[in-house]
Amino acid sequence: MLVLGIETSCDETAAAVVQDDGLVLSDVVHSQISLHAPYGGVVPELASRDHMNNIRHVIESALRESNSSLSDLGGISVTCRPGLSGALLVGLQLAKGLAWATDKPIVGVDHLVGHLLAVYLKYAGIASSEPELPFVALLVSGGHTALYRVDGADLSQIQELGATRDDAAGEAFDKVAKLLGLGYPGGPVIDRMAAEGNPTTIELSRPMPGRHSFEFSFSGLKTNVMRHVAEHGQPRDGAALRNLCASFQFRVVETLVRKAVRAARSERVQSLVIGGGVAANLELRETLRRACDEHNIRLFVPPIRACTDNAAMIAYAGSLRLRRGESDAATLEMSPHTALRTVTRKGPGRRDRKY
Repeated sequence: MLVLGIETSCDETAAAVVQDDGLVLSDVVHSQISLHAPYGGVVPELASRDHMNNIRHVIESALRESNSSLSDLGGISVTCRPGLSGALLVGLQLAKGLAWATDKPIVGVDHLVGHLLAVYLKYAGIASSEPELPFVALLVSGGHTALYRVDGADLSQIQELGATRDDAAGEAFDKVAKLLGLGYPGGPVIDRMAAEGNPTTIELSRPMPGRHSFEFSFSGLKTNVMRHVAEHGQPRDGAALRNLCASFQFRVVETLVRKAVRAARSERVQSLVIGGGVAANLELRETLRRACDEHNIRLFVPPIRACTDNAAMIAYAGSLRLRRGESDAATLEMSPHTALRTVTRKGPGRRDRKY
């Protein structure tokens, strides 16, 4: 069965055609980075308008590259939550129209579930392996940072172990990069500069070092960088800037790796999966791989193209429901919130429950 996936939850207009075994036949992404770069972050209204301008072309390109047509499809899968409301509506309304016009079943997919299942995507010419269930997943991106126990693809089989109380890791990268005048998006440029810096020259605080918590918080680390700049001045170039980037990234990576490995050991699972845009960070990948080797945990990292927002993961996640004969044609709606049950309360303060 061929499934058309459509993704417009934030600032990527994407469409893909995927077989129900996970083989990606086409995966087209129109990026809005240049559109939002002058503002240092995503502007929701601009994102929605750009989706409207480009989504038809992106879908046509995905069908053409897969040598398929709408009549060949077994169904349509579209991101319906979470994300920017206006952006989600663009993809959702077009998907509904296509499903009605072609008399195809349609299912909505939670964007986070797409990321958690992206590890099952298969690309021609790229070797891959699949984790056995259950596994622990570290989802780390510009809008989300959380740890999950995954026992299956259904919402009821995915349990949040802990998430960020404030800034997501990717958001912290973008804000620090903006503070340092490094442009948008911040993750790739900080990763490149950190590789040439010394992370031990600047002492930054460790985010949420609590031994018994799987929650995250990166706002304090961001403020720590801001205070360092206020005290020592803006590092314009050279070693000072590279060292500050290295020190900041070291703290983020250390926190993510330490809690992810501890979650896997606590849940007594042998597989750890990482997904989301920040999973493309080279230091995070290498540090996590070394830590997993040390604790005899199998690490599964999707190709970089499957980590960032894409429609292939949406198509695959939707195919699992379409194969069961499910359809959301009469009930499909948009929501800015995830359908996954959350246990982490946002904001500061003490918690009565330990995770």
